[in-house]
Amino acid sequence: MLSKHITHQTSKNSNTFIYSTMARPTPASSMRNEHWMFDDAMNERIRSTHAPDGRVVDVTQVLQVTRNVLRHIIPNINLSMNGHIDASDDQTNLSAVDGALDALHKICCELSCKCSRGGDAHATTMAIFNMLSSYSWGAKVVLTLAAFAVNFGEFWLIAQLCTSNPLAKSVALLKQPDISEHSQTLKSHFDALSKLINAMFDVTKCIVELTQLHSSKYISIGEPPLSTAMAHIHTATYWIIASVVACTGQITGLIGMRHVFPIPTLEAWELSSLAHKVSSIHEHLQSGLRLCYERIDEKKLMEAFEHFKRTIETPQVDNLKILQNIFGKEENLLNPDRAEVCINVLRRKHVLLLISDLYISQEEIRVLEDVYKERVSSGLNYEIIWLPIVDRTTWNDDYDQEKFSKLQSIMSWYTVSQHVAIEPAVIKYIRGEWGFVKKPIAVTLSPQGKVLCPNALNMMWIWGNSAFPFSSEKEESFWKATPWTLDLLVGRLEPNLPTWVSQQKLVCFYGGVKMEWIESFTTATKAVAEALGIGIEMVYVGKKNASERVKKITGLIREKELSRAWEDNNVWFFWNLLESMLYSKNQHGKTIENDVIKQEVMTMLGYDSSKNGWAVFYTGSGGMVKANGEKVLSTMDKFDEWKNLAKQMGFVPALREKLEGAIPRHHCTRLILPSNGGRIPERVQCAECGRPMELNFLYRCCAE
Repeated sequence: MLSKHITHQTSKNSNTFIYSTMARPTPASSMRNEHWMFDDAMNERIRSTHAPDGRVVDVTQVLQVTRNVLRHIIPNINLSMNGHIDASDDQTNLSAVDGALDALHKICCELSCKCSRGGDAHATTMAIFNMLSSYSWGAKVVLTLAAFAVNFGEFWLIAQLCTSNPLAKSVALLKQPDISEHSQTLKSHFDALSKLINAMFDVTKCIVELTQLHSSKYISIGEPPLSTAMAHIHTATYWIIASVVACTGQITGLIGMRHVFPIPTLEAWELSSLAHKVSSIHEHLQSGLRLCYERIDEKKLMEAFEHFKRTIETPQVDNLKILQNIFGKEENLLNPDRAEVCINVLRRKHVLLLISDLYISQEEIRVLEDVYKERVSSGLNYEIIWLPIVDRTTWNDDYDQEKFSKLQSIMSWYTVSQHVAIEPAVIKYIRGEWGFVKKPIAVTLSPQGKVLCPNALNMMWIWGNSAFPFSSEKEESFWKATPWTLDLLVGRLEPNLPTWVSQQKLVCFYGGVKMEWIESFTTATKAVAEALGIGIEMVYVGKKNASERVKKITGLIREKELSRAWEDNNVWFFWNLLESMLYSKNQHGKTIENDVIKQEVMTMLGYDSSKNGWAVFYTGSGGMVKANGEKVLSTMDKFDEWKNLAKQMGFVPALREKLEGAIPRHHCTRLILPSNGGRIPERVQCAECGRPMELNFLYRCCAE
């Protein structure tokens, strides 16, 4: 397969370029059919010229000056130095580039001499390879590109000054034509030249970056992805040098044209063809570099992760070192008054790290704020810091920043000053070791920086400040002293409960969102209580994650005077309290086989996840009994069957006995729990029949 190359010969009659097709070099037919790849013989020929002797050239400085030269010539050219190559200013001093300037001068001469005589482009390219055999691949391309910039710069300097500077005008008369007079004719030519120079510069930067990666401790040259990215660096180097030869030939050809300027359509096409080839090489190298930098970032992240892990698991004098590791370079926080303060203000204090994404609910903030404000009256000395976990790669400066700022404004504790304050390695630790997924957590740090509990929010919801210092040991001791009672379930939400119990009333809390069932159930239950001659109080507690529907139903319940109904805040807290109890039990390794409270909580959550309603009945003397809506309504409708039993035993014991024998043959029970860092129990028993339930995944967006 043949590849076109420019020979840069000039015709004696027309002074136009002649392009020939040469049988070298040959693209490799056995590879991915990239039009810039070579066969094994050509690859070996290029590699055989490479014999680096360890000399060091500051290619970044040379590349910066080269960039400045080319940008002055073509103002609109996009020669970016962004990325992993540091840019220098125009005051760069090349005196330290030992020996490289001599090599650059020799390349200039080689290009001027061979191209002006119409030499073989491939031969000139290989001659430059041999001339630069002692240099790295990066130095080869940078010095060659710099030599082109010198030649092109001299040509353009004369072209610019010849109309205003007498010396430049005299030199132009002897050396080159007045390009400005033919600017429109040559526009397509210089547009094509500009595109090729851009592509050459991009590939040169990639080659320099790849060669600079050799010294990185985070990646090995002998292993992928660096070895893969370096596999075709010699080919890329060849095409950069060949492109320089082609561009120099074009400029030399313009000088030889003098005052004859035919429209150079063919020349522009050849330059465009080369630009396409070199651009393809850039895409290939850029892809390899991206993989290399991803690998380096992974290694750096893991190194930082292990460092933070060692720090937080090693006993400290105080908590300051850990806090400094969390925030990295960020030294300041915003205090509750929104003033910037140094992180030192939290030294040797109990600190709760409130960890969430930007979707933490206002209800969660409100409840935590109540507990936080109560700490003063309780004489407790602890602080809270909000650590927002955000994806930096998808951050939206408008939408996300507004949400971040709004959350900051409603929090009455310490917050970070900016969303990127938390180190990525710390985020990795938070997700991996502390189990943060989406549901907010609060990690407790002692004044000495010891992690007392990986999530204290659960015990804060259940017991408030009485659980301070919010340690796992304190949480476990509380559970040992806490029985399963209605007071645990609703005591903090229903202030009338002690009065109702003292009055020996039957108390019923129920939930669901089917209005037809609610009307039937409340009517039937009131009729049963009336038949037994007992007082009854019924309270509607809504449904989890269905606030809009619950609002409508609450309005109808009050309008029809069916029962009492909680306000929205109590409804939200009730369901989150149940979930907190479950996660708290999971955190301590409790199972439904060995823990009654966990079993009861999962039953309640299972009722709510099902389509029908549910009810819990309580009397001070008879304990509690609960059931799903369908079964409890059916039992109430058949009250005549167990009326005498209720008069003998009491309402709750009789209802319990009746319900235990009323398990339907077919039933569908569901339990929907939010993700919580992989701590969802794998084995769950059905609340109706006790059989193991199947575990499925449910992805849900709408909270309603």
